[in-house]
This record gives sequence, C-alpha cells and structure tokens, in this order.
Amino acid sequence: MQLDFLGDLKRTHTCGALRASDAGSTVVVMGWVNRRRDLGNLIFVDLRDRTGLTQVVFNAEQSKAIHEKASTLRSEFVIAVTGSVKKREPNTINKNIPTGEIEVVASELRILNEAKTPPFSPSDDATSTIANEETRLKYRYIDLRRPQMQANIELRHKVALAIRNDLAARGFFEIETPFMTRSTPEGARDYLVPSRVHPGQFYALPQSPQLFKQILMISGFDKYFQIVRCFRDEDLRADRQPEFTQIDLEMTFPQQERVFEVVEGFLTAAFKAAGHDLKTPFPRMTYDQAIAQYGSDKPDLRLPAMTDVRETFTPEQLATLQIDSSLPVMCVRVPKVGELSRKERDEIKTLASNKNGAKILEDFKRLEKSFPEAVAKIREKCGAQADDLMVLVAGGTTPQPHPSEGGVKPEVKQHDHAVFTAAGALRLALAQKYAEKHKLFERSGDTDKDFRWLWVTDFPMFEYDAEGGRWAAAHHPFTSPHEQDLISGKLESDPGAVRALAYDVVLNGTELGSGSIRIHQQEIQKQIFRALGMTDEEARSRFGFFLEALEYGTPPHGGIALGLDRIVMILAGGDSLREVIPFPKTAQAKDLMVDAPTPVSEAQLKELGIAVRHER
Repeated sequence: MQLDFLGDLKRTHTCGALRASDAGSTVVVMGWVNRRRDLGNLIFVDLRDRTGLTQVVFNAEQSKAIHEKASTLRSEFVIAVTGSVKKREPNTINKNIPTGEIEVVASELRILNEAKTPPFSPSDDATSTIANEETRLKYRYIDLRRPQMQANIELRHKVALAIRNDLAARGFFEIETPFMTRSTPEGARDYLVPSRVHPGQFYALPQSPQLFKQILMISGFDKYFQIVRCFRDEDLRADRQPEFTQIDLEMTFPQQERVFEVVEGFLTAAFKAAGHDLKTPFPRMTYDQAIAQYGSDKPDLRLPAMTDVRETFTPEQLATLQIDSSLPVMCVRVPKVGELSRKERDEIKTLASNKNGAKILEDFKRLEKSFPEAVAKIREKCGAQADDLMVLVAGGTTPQPHPSEGGVKPEVKQHDHAVFTAAGALRLALAQKYAEKHKLFERSGDTDKDFRWLWVTDFPMFEYDAEGGRWAAAHHPFTSPHEQDLISGKLESDPGAVRALAYDVVLNGTELGSGSIRIHQQEIQKQIFRALGMTDEEARSRFGFFLEALEYGTPPHGGIALGLDRIVMILAGGDSLREVIPFPKTAQAKDLMVDAPTPVSEAQLKELGIAVRHER
C-alpha cells in the first residue's frame, strides 16, 4: 500500500470537538480508524483520538477516487481527513456521543499508516472480550488506546496537576531528590544499581526520599513536595507495584494538625478535579481505638464498628459457651444481609478459619433460644435491625499462645488484640462476600461515591521481631516518639508502650498515606537507633551523614507520603493499580511489552565486575 505523508496539513479539530454549530465549516481531523462500515456508494468511518469519535462519510458520487481509497481502510489505520461538517438527519443522530449530531463529508483522505489486525480492538470491553490481562500488558500500546484507559490516564493527569497547584499555592517548592543513592533498607528489599566506576559498590533506588526531604528541611527550604517515583523489591499484589508514585511532602515547625490541614487541602483539590466534593476535617481515631472497634489499623468506616458484648453474658453462660471470660467477646454486625441458610452459616466458619484460633458463634437463632436475654441486650447494644447479620468472635476457654503483636500496649493486651484482629478480619470477609448482593458499600439516596476518610494516630513506636528477638521500627526509625513517653523513660523500660507521633490517612479501608513528626535532635535519634538494637558504630555506618546533619541546627519537622496510584485507582473505580499506571509490571514483576527484566551480555557483567550465580 502506498502511504501518504502528513506534509504541511494541520489538524483543525480533535475527534471529540465538533458540534452542530460547526455545520458548514471545512475541517481537518486526524486519528485512528475505530470502525468502518461499507454500504456501497457510502463508506462510514468512525475516526478516533483521545477526545472521542467523529463519523466521516466517503461518498462515491462526490469522489470515486477518495471512495475507493477509503475502501482499503481497516481498523487502527492512521488517517487524516479534510472535509465539510454536515448535520445528520434527525433519524441518524447518535445520542450516545457528543459529536452525534454531525458528520464530516470527506473531500481528501491521507492514509498516514496502516496497521496489522490487532490482537484485540480498542473498542472492546477489556473485562469481557480480551482473553487475559497478559495480552493487554504485552500489547499495552493498543490497550492504552481504549477509552477507559485513556480516561484513567487523563484522570491521573488532572489529579496530579490539582495537587501540584494546591501545594504550590500553599508555598511548597517542588524539589527533585536523587534516584541513585545509598542502600538504607526501610523494610522492603532495595533495587541495587552496580557502579562501573567503583567496582563492587552499589547505588540503591530509593524506597522513598525520606532522608533527603528531611535534609531539605535542615537546609531551610521550609516546605517541600515531590510527586516522585519510588522502588521496592517486594512481592506484588493488586495494590502494589515494584515502582510506584507517591505524593511526598515535608514541612518545618508543624504539629500533626498542620500536616492534616495541608493533606486534606490537596486531597480536596484532587477529588474536586475528579468531580467529587470532600468534607473536611476528616475524623480522627487512635490506633488503639481502631484496633478495638474495627480490628484493623485501616478501618473501613462504611460498615458498623464492632461491639464488645462480653458483659451481656454471665460468667456461667460464657463457660457454657466455652468462651474465655477474661477476653473480649466481639459482635460483628453486617447490615441488611437477611436470613442465611445452613450452608451459608457454615461458610462463615470457613471465612473465619485460621483467625488466631478464635471461637466463632454464627447461629444467632440457636443462641437466642438458649440465652434470650443476652441476645436481646446484644441487639440493643449493637443497634441491630431484624435483617442484620450478627456473628460473635471470642477467645476459646483454652487460648493458644499467639505470636507477639508488636507494639501492643498494656491496655490492649496480647490476647485481646488477637480477638480484635480476628473479628476485624471476619468483618471485612463478610462484607466483601455480601457487598455486591446487598449493596453494602453504596449510599442510599446519593449518587456520589461513599468516601469515608479517617486519620489514624498514635501508632506504636516499635514492633517486636520474634525471629530477630528485637524491636523494629513500626514506621521508620526517624519517627519521633511522644514527648511524654520519652520523659517517662518508657523508651528504656517498656519499648512496646511507646507511642509514635505517626499518622495514617485511610479511605474506605485502604491506607493512602503514612507520615509522622520526625526526630530533630541527634541524641534522641541515637536513642532510637539503640532501642532498635543498632550499635553506635552500625548507626554511624548506615546513617552517619544524617546524624552529622542533625548537629547543624535542625528545626522540628514532619511530613507524609501518599500513594498517587492508589488515589487514582479509587477515583477510577478500578481494582488494580495496573488500570491507572501507563506501563505497569505483572504480578511476577515483569514488563511483558518490552520483555524486562532480561539477561545482559557477559561483556556488560565483566565491565561491572559482576558474576551471576544461579541458585535454586
């Protein structure tokens, strides 16, 4: 096929721009052939670009040559069309698209490129017609032509732009930090980059810009932000990628509330860009409250909180039920589920399996026959309606030892914590099982999405690493402890009781961001390193440059990092980050389109002083 050149031909309109008011004008439109319909003397082509579709008509009676040329067009050919805009006849108007009242009658056609028959059409619904996700990722350049993917990437752009504008208006500077730095593991494995100039030495790709943004505060920049790529070599899930984008910010002289105010501000702007209004300030809840009421440090507030109903039973009744009377008895309530069959009740036990050996009471009818007064009190205490599903989660009379729940404070006892988390896990499993059938996550009488925001505060400073036999940082080692816990000496006497000035922002049960007020005094930073089992020599080896920087007038500072990918995924209504990242990796951390990672030549390895050893 003889292809044409673009030459000096200029596009006058995008494919989604033309309206009835443009009738009579001469236009130039360009894009991909979405669909061709040959009706003899008339050929209709739906021309597509990122803005939408325009119908183009090739009429043999007006130009036989152009009509014949149009007969060679196939799906995904790239063309340029010059023509006149004409109103459609009333009975041919397409009300499903904004350009449906008009069509372009072609007077010139340039075929700029042809296309092989694609493995799937960009007009296909990915969930129903594309064989598998791997096909989409291998041919990502075709997948990205689909209107849904283009809408997702446009949404990502709008959200990022709104965040940038809001933070800039608040006096924040966007400052880039290095991608090639030193390895300072923060929980996940680093991606390492070998140095050719320094054989045997490696850079690491950043898991976050944590230390650099703190150094920017030491440097006097006052307010920093960055929409930045970060890297973690970890096992992947639907909401994780080896490279991801976070909204990173830091500021000097803040209290927690000041950080909250800034975050709520740019989130309001971001969600406004996507057509949603947020109500601020977001509710606050301590870590202990979240665990006791929801069994999770990232509660989904669209479902009712759990209720401890132990006091509704007498000690004798608890003994009869083989429930440990010293532990909480949590009632999980899921609204509007209605009557369950015996099979469905048995499935609840399956959902609850392996939940720390918790005891599950799912048959409330049977329970009510034996203990009517207790069940009546439970219904009243939980505010239950007749069609609500209710399940009790408790500890057995011979509870097995549980691994230490790191950082659990005395008021949240180890076994209490196990009951809370078991009940919380069951609560979410039940909600997910019945959500679609009973529309548990939809607002009644409101077309807007149900966004339930929450700040979770006062996290434990440390988690106990049973394998290593030592304390580990629950967030990261640069988080400041509560001043009262430092003054009281808990850092040395009871590390598990130390609270951190750390906070997470949570949306509908998903943690979107994590931050803290940082340590700004060198001696406290050294104390934290020692509490984590680091010797002074090890601390200097790993963080000496930072400890030294703390000696030169470091102001109080704090910040946060939020996942941009997760925010856009929620706004787009997706269930995977791959739906909102242009070029994602698979669950096996592979890029199927470019076939990466791949082996490299022996010459490259030799130049870097690297030998590859294969072990199974």
